[in-house]
Order: sequence, then structure tokens, then C-alpha cells
Amino acid sequence: MADFTTRDPRHPDFWDERFNRNFTPWDKGAVPHDLQRFVEAAARPLACLIPGCGNGYEAAYLAQAGWPVVAIDFSPAAVQSAKAAIGEWGKYVLEADFFTYQPGQMLDLIYERAFFCALPPEIRPAIVMRWAALLPAGATLAGYFFFDDTDGASKKGPPFTIHSAEFAKLMFPFFELLEEHAVSDSLPVFAGKEYWQVWQRKAV
Repeated sequence: MADFTTRDPRHPDFWDERFNRNFTPWDKGAVPHDLQRFVEAAARPLACLIPGCGNGYEAAYLAQAGWPVVAIDFSPAAVQSAKAAIGEWGKYVLEADFFTYQPGQMLDLIYERAFFCALPPEIRPAIVMRWAALLPAGATLAGYFFFDDTDGASKKGPPFTIHSAEFAKLMFPFFELLEEHAVSDSLPVFAGKEYWQVWQRKAV
């Protein structure tokens, strides 16, 4: 484990230090299978927001598929890294804070990958409330979620695990679960605890 000076993942400096030192064990370096399957099955392109986008491979993939996409990260180093990683598609990556960012168009989809689990447990209700505020009724939240249902599961992180029942309790006032299955191509840091889920925003 590298020796870092920043310890609070709620602040951009935490992520800046890790990107600047090329310590990104959450970075797949490719587009995961379930997202590809989701895009291929979609009836039409969906206007998508990707919070905490990291190196932005999914943003490039969606843009190439003709989907309107904006990927955001509050870490300047992450945004710089993404623009270098995905070249011309880096124009879809913005430096912005998820909790204050206002999309330029109505969203059909928020894509989740290692954003929810990157922030401490006390932030979870605010994340879910923000998802609900950004998505209109009928819109979709889809992506990867990091669960640990064992007794006494560690809350140390990032990544921070959550019990699946606790996550469902946070979600059910605002969202309906449409799809769930275990992930077959997880990175080692997520292996055995990562699930693909698709949620639909309930009517207000």
C-alpha cells in the first residue's frame, strides 16, 4: 500500500494524490461487460450522466455509441487523466461536484461505477437523494454496486461496502429494482461482492 498524506475521500485532494501517483486499483482500463450488454439492448440512446467518472472509458464508449453523455469528477487530476486516457472523447468529461452539478438536459440514465462505494457511509443518503433529484420518473439508474452481507463486515475504505438490505432500504422510497445479478468480470478489489443492478425512478 502506498503511503498517502490525504485520508478523506470526501475531498478532491484525496483522489488527486492517487491519480497523480497512478494508484487506481478501481480502474478497469476497459468497458465492463454488463454495461456493454445494457447499451446493446437499449431501444434508443439515453442521455447519461456518469458521476465520479475516473478515467472515463465508459463515457468514450457511450459517446461512440451515439449516446448523449456527460462524465464528471470533482478531482482535477482525475479529469486530466481521463482526457489523456480517452483522447478526443475527453470533451465529454467535466470537472464538477455531483452534489451541485446541474445537467444541461433532462437525464434518462445515471451510470454508477465505484462512485457510491468511494464515499464514506454517512454520505450515502445524500447520494441516493441526489440520484432521485436528478432523474425524472421512469428514468434509470444502472451500474455496479459493492455489497457485503457478512456479519461484522468492515466499513473501512474506500471502497466502502454496504449490506444489500441496507442499500435497498435507502433506495426503495425513490426507485424500483428491475434487474440484478452477480458480476463476472470484477476487478480484484471488488471480486465476489459486486452486483449489476438496474433501478427505475418511481413516479413522484
